[in-house]
Amino acid sequence: MDTVVPMTSSKQSPSIMDRLQSVLPKLVLAPSMVLTVVCIYGFIFWTGLLSVTNSRFLPSYDLVGLAQYQKLMENDRWITSITNLGIFGLMFMLVAIGLGVFLAILLDQKIRNEGAIRTIYLYPMALSFIVTGTAWKWILNPGLGLEKMMQDWGWTSFTFDWLVNSDMVVYTLVIAAVWQSSGFVMALFLAGLRGIDESIVQAARIDGASLPTVYRRILLPCLRPVFFSAVIVTSHIAIKSFDLVTAMTAGGPGYSSDLPALFMYAHSFTRGQIGLGAASAMMMLMGVLAILVPYLYSELRERR
Repeated sequence: MDTVVPMTSSKQSPSIMDRLQSVLPKLVLAPSMVLTVVCIYGFIFWTGLLSVTNSRFLPSYDLVGLAQYQKLMENDRWITSITNLGIFGLMFMLVAIGLGVFLAILLDQKIRNEGAIRTIYLYPMALSFIVTGTAWKWILNPGLGLEKMMQDWGWTSFTFDWLVNSDMVVYTLVIAAVWQSSGFVMALFLAGLRGIDESIVQAARIDGASLPTVYRRILLPCLRPVFFSAVIVTSHIAIKSFDLVTAMTAGGPGYSSDLPALFMYAHSFTRGQIGLGAASAMMMLMGVLAILVPYLYSELRERR
């Protein structure tokens, strides 16, 4: 009589260690995910809620619709800060990216002491904007900086009073920001240039293309993603600039060098207008999204 041997399942149930290994990464990431949701997206939602209330010194949840945004658009200081941001942001991005590309091309020639020169260019990025603003405030101060030094050297007619000139003070912010950030932009483009196959350059040179033509027609067009990254980084720096303005000009003379970040801080924490400050913060967020969303859309579209 044949005996029937029971079939054992080849698929064993997972052990406790296997289950723990699958759950452990989720447990490790859970606190950071909770903090991200609460401290970033939660506070963004709360700020948006406050922007449609009549909150003053303390949060209030009496909804007033878009009254704070209407009040914001009628505020002369806000209009001035937006105008200053347009001037500062555009000039900062153009000069920083242009200078960064120029420095990257120079270092790409494999010059001597490249490492030391690259470190010197990158060093300002290691400083905080508070330090940068304070240093440039001393340099551009007419009473003790560049103007006084040139006059002490004999050029008594030399003047450089941009720091106290309400029509020119915003350009001093551009000078300081470019000094700090152009080295970082240079590093981005230098990394992009070093990532391009040298055989492309050699083939173009064999065909008779000059070195400027190689960079203009071949190498720089290949760095389109780097250009996008540089625009995103510099525009983000421009929009959130608070510490540089605070240390260098404090928004003055008057509020001629005011930027939206300083406006938001002043109205939220020193003037007891939380609702108006929240509305300005949401307008800044919309400005950032207006830059990020088209960039992310173009990147995702190219990958598809």
